[in-house]
Amino acid sequence: MITNVRPDERPQSFILEIEKHCKGYSGSNLKKSLFQLATTLALFFTVLTFAYITLQTSWILTAPLIVIGAGLLTRIFIIQHDCGHGSFFASKSANDWTGRALSFLTFTPYDFWRRAHNMHHATSGDLNRRSIGGIDTITVSEYKALSKKMQLAYRIYRNPFILIILGTPFYIMIVQRIPFNFQTHFYPDYKTLSNASVFKSIMLTNMSLLAIYASMGLVIGFKALFAIYLPVVVMTTWIGGWLFYVQHQFEDTYWQNHENWSAKESALMGSSYYELPKILQWFTGNIGLHHIHHLCAKIPNYKLQDCMDAKPELREINRITLKDSLKCLRLKLWDEDSQRLVGFEAI
Repeated sequence: MITNVRPDERPQSFILEIEKHCKGYSGSNLKKSLFQLATTLALFFTVLTFAYITLQTSWILTAPLIVIGAGLLTRIFIIQHDCGHGSFFASKSANDWTGRALSFLTFTPYDFWRRAHNMHHATSGDLNRRSIGGIDTITVSEYKALSKKMQLAYRIYRNPFILIILGTPFYIMIVQRIPFNFQTHFYPDYKTLSNASVFKSIMLTNMSLLAIYASMGLVIGFKALFAIYLPVVVMTTWIGGWLFYVQHQFEDTYWQNHENWSAKESALMGSSYYELPKILQWFTGNIGLHHIHHLCAKIPNYKLQDCMDAKPELREINRITLKDSLKCLRLKLWDEDSQRLVGFEAI
């Protein structure tokens, strides 16, 4: 992991210079957006079709297609994500209706997710405004102040198997079907959305999913539907959960109390550059360039690499390799003294 300069040592002029550069890449290109959407969907449905055909012969032939399908569904989710930020198309209605349509593939209620995710962007790194849309993170002092029961609950919650392997499929497929908000109660003043604001989005998505997948099951058979699409969705949630974890849960990330918090500093220094092999970067829609995305969410995914290439300094900010990212799993608490994420062994 390369973090040559601590976040609080970055001069504001540097951050403003980076922001100015990134803003130059804001805005969509209609031809590129339509091409990316069309080709990704075409590849996705082609892979699912071949998965259905091979399923009649051998699961061994189907399994690799399931993995590829999960990668493509991850890419589809990144397009939906860009729609939520209003960066994929110039038109708000085009973004919103495309995002809603993709909900039927990603199982993610678009309008609910858009509000929750934008709240995450608005509060990320602020210890006094931790909110829905992020991974719950508490400080060392907050952990010590918890009851033994809540300390155990936090340890269970932050266990990678619980958080990612079980937690992300459960959240995407079950929790997002329930039109009410939940919180873990690890800290006070949790920022969330009202139940009224999410009810319509979640319930309309639920009804649409029921109608679509019931119809598909009647056509191709429910056994084939579950054998193919369920593992695709589950694997996609694992990929997405892991990416989201690494994007903010790294040692030199950024957390401050509200009076010292800076939105721009938090965006740039509290988000990682996850350096992935090119094929994985393609499947994940360049979302590993997360420091750029958080600083300027209006940049569509297909412009992020160009933005970084034109500003070499961006390559050295919070760079994490695949090998480095595995070390992030031990990080659980924010140490306000050392200004780093630490593991439980540090207390």
